[in-house]
Amino acid sequence: MEGVSPPPSARATLASMKIDTADVAVIGLGAVGSAVLYQLARRGVRAVGLDRFAPPHMMGSSHGESRITRLTAGEGEIYVPLVRRSHEIWRELEAATGASLMRTTGGLFIAPAKSAAKHHGAANFVAASAEIARRFDIPYEMLSPDEVMRRYPQMVLRGDEVAIHEPSAGTLFPEACVRAQLSEAQRLGAMVRTDEPVLGVTETSGVVRIETAHGVIEAGQAVITAGPWIAALAGSAMAERTRVYRQVLQWFPCDDPTAFAPERFPVFIWMYGQHDSDYLYGFPAFDGRDIKLATEFFEVPTTADTVNRSVTPAESRAMHDRHVAGRLNGVPREASRAQVCLYTVTPDSRFIVDRLPGHDCVAAVSACSGHGFKHSAGLGEAIAQWVLTGASAIDLAPFRLS
Repeated sequence: MEGVSPPPSARATLASMKIDTADVAVIGLGAVGSAVLYQLARRGVRAVGLDRFAPPHMMGSSHGESRITRLTAGEGEIYVPLVRRSHEIWRELEAATGASLMRTTGGLFIAPAKSAAKHHGAANFVAASAEIARRFDIPYEMLSPDEVMRRYPQMVLRGDEVAIHEPSAGTLFPEACVRAQLSEAQRLGAMVRTDEPVLGVTETSGVVRIETAHGVIEAGQAVITAGPWIAALAGSAMAERTRVYRQVLQWFPCDDPTAFAPERFPVFIWMYGQHDSDYLYGFPAFDGRDIKLATEFFEVPTTADTVNRSVTPAESRAMHDRHVAGRLNGVPREASRAQVCLYTVTPDSRFIVDRLPGHDCVAAVSACSGHGFKHSAGLGEAIAQWVLTGASAIDLAPFRLS
């Protein structure tokens, strides 16, 4: 198959190494990879998980301390079963591990009333979210701008917006989620191999051969969940359908942190203009000091290996001036810290879950386009079912390459 092949010197070394075996290999242990590995281990499968770093780490897409979760999936009804099942799995994992993985704060989603504001490929995102709520009996409220500002005086609306409030929305803690799934996978018998880059993946006569920097693994099946590295490992089928974009996460101090405490302030998504870049999302001050705020960038593609991972104070000030000033009260201009993460994006902002063309034993998965983490636990379970039986309780057909 297409992908990265090791150089001749590495191939000579690998040829002399002991070959390890597994029923299923999972390549990339971020949000989806850790979920797939955990679900395979729950089913007694002899599984191995590989990652080029030591997850949870800051090099891909599954970090940043917080991720929004919401049942009102305005991106489309195909996502509702995934996020509902994910919420159940997070609570099951919390009970099993004692870790705090998800906090319900309520969520507020805002857009101009007379604009078809688009988000993650879905037009009329707030209206679509309300329709999803009605169809799936998800509790919600429609709020006027005055009611939003009465409840949340931290926010300054213009008066021409529409807003939906979802009480069941909240925050996932991504590093803790990845850590919990990997620890449970290991407890249940899965092997986790970290700091081990995969150099090449080939399939011959029903056997997948995975060459890494430290050895060779032969598996009955492989699932590539490598995030922004997936095109390099999965070849043209993924390279043609994905682009990687740099995203910046910012933490700003609050003049009054109690006003932004989780009990008083929701997660939010705020579309305020006609363009994808007219957008702000954020979280309460979970640490009692800073709120995390970010926008999204889809202008200039990059790669996981060449992306600029530094954020200057000037970049943070420019983000505040364009997106925060005049919309949130009590948030000074200087950020306290920032991080870079990566979105792997498809043209229609949907996920990809499929066998690679011409292969029976190698699947590629990209839970991408900036809205994957909330679905990842349920998606991991569905993928594990599909890999083992050819079918899953949640329909994955909408995510095929075709």
